Amino acid sequence: MEQFLKKLNTLPEVAELVRRVEEGGCPAEVSGLQPVHRAEISAAVAWAVNRPAVAVCGDEREAQTLAADLRALTGKTPVVLLAREWQFHPGTVSSRAWEQNRLAALYALARGSAELVVATADGLMARTLPKKLLTDSAVTLKPGGQVDLPALADRLVQNGYTRCDQVEGVGQFALRGGILDVFFPLMEQPVRCELFDDEIDSLGQFDPATQRRTRNVTSALLLPAGEVLPHLAEGGLSGLAGRLEALAARLEKKQKSETIVSTLRADAESFRAGRLPGGLDRYLAAIHPEMTTALDYLPPDAVVFLSESGRVDERVKHTLLQVKQDTMALMEAGVLAGEFARLTLSERELYDRLADYPVIMEDSLPTSRLPLRPRGLLGMGAKQLSSYGGSLETAVTDMQHYRNTGNAVLVLCGGETRAKNLHRILEDRGISAAMDLEGKAMPAPGEVRITIGALSAGSEFPQLKLAVLTEGQLLAAGKKKQRLKQESSRQKLQSYTDLTPGDLVVHVQHGIGRFAGIQKMPVDGVEKDYIKINYAGGDCLYVPVTQLDLVSKYIGGGEDAQEHTRLNRLGGTEWARQKSKARAAVKDLARGLIQLYAERARQPGYAFSPDSAWQQEFEEAFEYEETGDQLRAIEEIKKDMERPRPMDRLLCGDVGYGKTEVALRAVMKCILDGKQAAVLVPTTVLAQQHYATAMSRFRSFPVSIAVLSRFTTAKEQKRILQELAEGGIDLIVGTHKLIQKNVRFHDLGLLVIDEEQRFGVTHKERLREMAKQVDTLTLSATPIPRTLNMAMSGLRDMSTIEEPPRDRQPVQTYVLEHDWAILEDAMRKELARGGQVYYLHNRVDTIDLTAARIQKLLGPEVRIVTGHGRMSEQELSGVMQAMVDGQADILVCTTIIETGIDIPNVNTLIIEDADKMGLAQLHQIRGRIGRSARRACAYLTYRRGKVLQENAAKRLAAIREYVEFGSGFRIAMRDLEIRGAGNLLGPEQSGYLMSVGYDLYLKLLEEAVLEERGGKKAVVPDCTADLTVNANIPERYVASAEQRMDIYRRIAAIRSEEDSADVLDELIDRYGEPPKSVLALLDVALLRAAAVKVGISDITQKGETLRLTLGAFRPETLVKVVSLPKYKYRLTISAGETPGLTLKLKPGEDVLDTALTLVEDLRLNQAEA
Repeated sequence: MEQFLKKLNTLPEVAELVRRVEEGGCPAEVSGLQPVHRAEISAAVAWAVNRPAVAVCGDEREAQTLAADLRALTGKTPVVLLAREWQFHPGTVSSRAWEQNRLAALYALARGSAELVVATADGLMARTLPKKLLTDSAVTLKPGGQVDLPALADRLVQNGYTRCDQVEGVGQFALRGGILDVFFPLMEQPVRCELFDDEIDSLGQFDPATQRRTRNVTSALLLPAGEVLPHLAEGGLSGLAGRLEALAARLEKKQKSETIVSTLRADAESFRAGRLPGGLDRYLAAIHPEMTTALDYLPPDAVVFLSESGRVDERVKHTLLQVKQDTMALMEAGVLAGEFARLTLSERELYDRLADYPVIMEDSLPTSRLPLRPRGLLGMGAKQLSSYGGSLETAVTDMQHYRNTGNAVLVLCGGETRAKNLHRILEDRGISAAMDLEGKAMPAPGEVRITIGALSAGSEFPQLKLAVLTEGQLLAAGKKKQRLKQESSRQKLQSYTDLTPGDLVVHVQHGIGRFAGIQKMPVDGVEKDYIKINYAGGDCLYVPVTQLDLVSKYIGGGEDAQEHTRLNRLGGTEWARQKSKARAAVKDLARGLIQLYAERARQPGYAFSPDSAWQQEFEEAFEYEETGDQLRAIEEIKKDMERPRPMDRLLCGDVGYGKTEVALRAVMKCILDGKQAAVLVPTTVLAQQHYATAMSRFRSFPVSIAVLSRFTTAKEQKRILQELAEGGIDLIVGTHKLIQKNVRFHDLGLLVIDEEQRFGVTHKERLREMAKQVDTLTLSATPIPRTLNMAMSGLRDMSTIEEPPRDRQPVQTYVLEHDWAILEDAMRKELARGGQVYYLHNRVDTIDLTAARIQKLLGPEVRIVTGHGRMSEQELSGVMQAMVDGQADILVCTTIIETGIDIPNVNTLIIEDADKMGLAQLHQIRGRIGRSARRACAYLTYRRGKVLQENAAKRLAAIREYVEFGSGFRIAMRDLEIRGAGNLLGPEQSGYLMSVGYDLYLKLLEEAVLEERGGKKAVVPDCTADLTVNANIPERYVASAEQRMDIYRRIAAIRSEEDSADVLDELIDRYGEPPKSVLALLDVALLRAAAVKVGISDITQKGETLRLTLGAFRPETLVKVVSLPKYKYRLTISAGETPGLTLKLKPGEDVLDTALTLVEDLRLNQAEA
């Protein structure tokens, strides 16, 4: 858009600003500028003087919009520097995504590579680490570079990283032999660095879910993981401790200083011992005594633009007041020492520092209250035009008006197809327009020029006789580099990856027991690893690690299952009974599903026509960038609709992952073929929400939409039903009112059902009737395990959306003891910025008391409502509607918000007793906030001074880790999926699922489906092998017991050479070259796989003899093998009840090689026979 910036420089006011910047006539003030003009003028001035621009805003939303506009105008991505969240409370753990984004911005500034900077005022004022310290502590790794690993590990710890066994989350690193894994905050994936001696041999990214390398990289930059780095204080941790002790000694002499003195001494002791206390921001001034702020990082030759200077000034005053209140409260509580309380610049200091740069204040209205005294006042007469969104019609009318008045018109379209569509519409109206996709020239007077770009609004410059029209700020316009489409970490429910002693496990033959750990036992002079499982009645079973594939972790109903599930007895009949009951149940399920499926396939349906230009235009009007999963789901649904049989598809995806958009595209496809579509939802509030979404998405298309719910008056309802029957309504959104007998459609083509599991049985029956010949799409927010999806493949078509949408802001999360003072402050902050709050109190009996307590804390003017499951649907939707309409400020509720609706204005969430909830539930509830451009905060609290039971303590530790590093997500997903599986299968099947555990249930289901389909039951025979071979994974190769278990499991599951090569590949990638005993394990696995193929069910070595038990007796093959010269006098056949072969081993013979050779001979002779 260089031509446009050039044109703007012909404006006398812009020329004057450029002169003032170059010759020193600043600060200057320009009034008459709306938000989009501020971006345009800033870009034009910076382009003319060829200097970096720093735009300072009053709030984050404005900063994000301004940054996107600047990117559209200049083609360069601005560095965005936002405020930081202070962490003062010692007992609080918090997420660090915001802080890490700040660090990346500061580093870009420190390197001097930033040409455009957009910052909020409070982001510039906050104290931070010195510039030199940041540049010095950044580490760059490159293949071929020299590295001292222990020193690098120390350096990472100093830079705020946490060492762990296996890297799963941001800010962690792991060291295994000569391999370093590290996850730097702004990488898409962690990096694995392999060393040969002290030289970096290879560098690659890996997927934290599978721990497998995904691609090689040429370099990796590791910035510090936090802004406060106590290890790098002068004199290290002990120097810091000394300073705290000296301060404590000085304060001791003052009155009322006992608490702060004891706090300082306790923290000094922690620092000396190498432990970091929580709430490190309290010591920021002690760790980095030199007062540094982001201003010290700005380019020295920058031009500063204050965007709406009055708002910037307000933000500065508000920030100072807030920090003052916070620090005073902390000082009174004895948590913060007065000496360290200076955390921001004062107002005067900030403006004095800014006055060193040429400053231009850009305001909408002339004002006398300016933060800096201007040396020049200018006014501009530009107008801001609203963006026309997807409505090309409005744009056309505007264009005609501008052309007739002799204006030049520049039209910015979001993409090439949109530009061509517009060009076509203009031609139809007889308006000639030039297509200029590269933006090479500006339009002449009376000319319309179409180019690609996107600004937040249009503008008109009467002096230039120029109008700029735009579709609006399409996020798609600033397409970020495409993310690596990560193979979903949910391919397998890796149920065993985290087996810890005490967990329940299922052994295929012996049932449910409790895992006690790995034990080494000497057998015939060789050390072997066994897994010990305890059963009911004090029995225990030792399973050789080579047979670990017979054992899986027990996953049943959610998290309480671990305590309530009964163990089986060894040798009892109970397990066999449980198994056969479950087997019978899945058979019924499979039969029912297959019948249903066959019936659907026989029904004639309607084949929709392929996509038209209208469909394409509708899809392009979507203002966000679709995720890969969304596109795939849309593709699958359209293919189904174009087939002649009725569609029945289930679409799963977390709330807010864009299921509605996918459904609306299917609706559009249906309407374009002249048919009607219906969207059925469980609650009135959801109906209103879907209706509003549909109205805004279809606003520029001639689609008539109606809503049927409890809010519809009887008169309205009658009119709607009549129009529906006559075909006057294209899309109807409604609650179960839609499935009443009196509802008739003119020609229904598509039925979309949202949250099917929340409809009753009778409703479902009626739905089935309706949906027999109609294409049906069901939406569900609980993810369904992929493995279940596979087992049911061909029975129910499913699409899943697992990728979160782009630009979802991270939620700033805290884990802390319940403290009314902190929570009151959090609620007040949210209400002060015009937001709303969810307060989650999960006991219905005391919910009103809690609401009254909050009312008392915050005062009578705050509007508080309560919501819980014992209310009627009517009361509940009234409460939710009040929140949606902004008539209530705080909703005190139980976990019902989990499946609730989207309220973008709720951006603070407080959860009581978070330790009683599972990660899965917390993850889902936390996803309820952070839906807008504002920063959202979640406070997960647990009771003060409560002695946590082991289980709850474990859960809390997991929550903390999840919050701080984002790890543990897999477990959360797994619990959610099991819940999803239960929803999909229904309550009766869920009972059977619990009785045998998820993994085995799936196996049974797959077998049943195959059998019902008339396929042969795939009997997978198994072979056990117990050889006197040194085959195990030594601790020096894989130190962590959990990871060893995982690898034993993977090796035991090997069934082919490819599997073996794959596991070997992974071992080399993750742990380096494997020792002999590990290679022997792989060979044993291959031996078992080969033995199964020739019908051997067991291979056992007793001293010098090797016995092979035969599952299938084939005399002619055996006779051939026994008569081979190499086995003369050594190999004998024994028939009888369990036929077998016995081989005498020669002294010093390698038993593995011999066994493999014998099995191979059997295979060859069998093939001949």
